[in-house]
Amino acid sequence: MQPQFAESANRNRDITINIRAQQAQRDLIDRAAEALGKNRSDFMLETACREAETVLLDRRLFMLEEEKFHQFMELLDAPPSGNENLRKVLTTKAPWE
Repeated sequence: MQPQFAESANRNRDITINIRAQQAQRDLIDRAAEALGKNRSDFMLETACREAETVLLDRRLFMLEEEKFHQFMELLDAPPSGNENLRKVLTTKAPWE
């Protein structure tokens, strides 16, 4: 999934964002950006936008009538039904272990 606000290299940017960081933080960001073949600004902007989208997408609002809300909560609180395939996946040792 491509972030909605991903910047292309030839797109003009007209807003400046300034932040202060510790030397170790900047060095870490620079190493990560270099590992991806990006400059610091591109790396930081893409990473910040991706995280911002994740935060906003994780927010959910459920509006239900009281009776439907109680039914919904009962379903969430009920133990999961048996699922043999899921049980097999969760109990199989990973190949790297």
